[in-house]
Amino acid sequence: MGRELARIVRTARIVTSILVLAPSLATAETLSLARVLATVRAQNPAIAGARARADAADAVPARTRAYDDPVVSWESWNIPESVAIDRADNNILRLSQRIPFPGKRTLAGEVAARDAEAMHHDAGAVELDAIVVAKRAYADLWRAHHTAEVARRDLGLAERIARLVEQRYATGPTSQADVVRAQVEVSHAAGMLRTSELTIDEARAMLNAVMSEPPGAALGMPEDPAPPALPPTSATFLEQALRDRPEVAARDAAVARETTATRLAEKGYLPDFEVSVGRFLNSGEPNGFGAMASMTVPLAWKGKYDAGVAEAKAKVLAAEADRRRTVDEIRRDVEQAYLRARTALVQHDLFGGTHVPHAEQALRVTEAAYVAGETDLGTMLETVRNVERVHLEHVTATADFEKAYADLERAVGAELPRAPRPAARRTHHD
Repeated sequence: MGRELARIVRTARIVTSILVLAPSLATAETLSLARVLATVRAQNPAIAGARARADAADAVPARTRAYDDPVVSWESWNIPESVAIDRADNNILRLSQRIPFPGKRTLAGEVAARDAEAMHHDAGAVELDAIVVAKRAYADLWRAHHTAEVARRDLGLAERIARLVEQRYATGPTSQADVVRAQVEVSHAAGMLRTSELTIDEARAMLNAVMSEPPGAALGMPEDPAPPALPPTSATFLEQALRDRPEVAARDAAVARETTATRLAEKGYLPDFEVSVGRFLNSGEPNGFGAMASMTVPLAWKGKYDAGVAEAKAKVLAAEADRRRTVDEIRRDVEQAYLRARTALVQHDLFGGTHVPHAEQALRVTEAAYVAGETDLGTMLETVRNVERVHLEHVTATADFEKAYADLERAVGAELPRAPRPAARRTHHD
């Protein structure tokens, strides 16, 4: 029986060693959030594409304001049947230019400029989206690393308990089943550690994708976040969101564009012009010059322009309605993000200030009681599992706050400095 138990213990330790000594996916180098965000802004293709489209839109107003190209033409009248062009009655070289009614092209350029302004604000929104995804991925990577730390600590506790059980078994107060059970717990803890390290790889792949880095690019241990803090209400956030969100500015640009387009449509009732000058090369007669001016008559088809003005005015109303809808959505986004962050903050403080210290105290008391023979192995293992669970929930609450805070910054449209707060507790397990 003793040999069988020794074999079981030896096998368990070999399996545990294999799992623990497997190549760790963590690195000693630290990874700062500032570095991640700088890389995202520089390399993320969604941001680059949005900026390029906005830059392209900047070139449109100059092209829109410009007149049509002048036209150079040649005419030949009464050419002889021998097709001797030099004997035609007239060869006319003409230069003509279409001239829209003053102000039409200026307004068209303003419409295009408003379009370009809206696209720049849209590019800002794309950047905010990429930044919030990066911050959430960074928080997930932080959580994965600290989950592995919890698993590593839990493995150490399991190994310590296994040694206590073996010592008690050697002196007789415990059973062989408890020895095996303790070794199973060690193997389970080792497996959880290895699984948590694989989770780090998964989180790293997500962050690399946002940063537009190769999938296998090494990323270090994320730095601990600042102590979580929030103001008592979301009122200041809402005011800032209505001021800073690029979506509001884009809607303002859209309203201005449609208002300008209405003025442009009203100018459709006014005529456009065309002027030309020509040089007459006459066969057998003195050469001369010619000139011509023409004007469109829009009132001949007034209904077409009435419809254009009606369409433009309806688009103004639609743009104003879209702006109101965007403002309503921003209010909702800010309030919901604030409440999520508030909930995560309460959880973080509850675990850090109450649950974690109590669980650690219970572990010390239970371990002492087990050594004194006042409690059984089942109670001891349950206490260890509870300590692990509480630490994991504390880590999760910290990561959840960081992600909710990133969502709040996206809802506001700007990075939000943390309010000063005493860092009385760590953001993860001791």
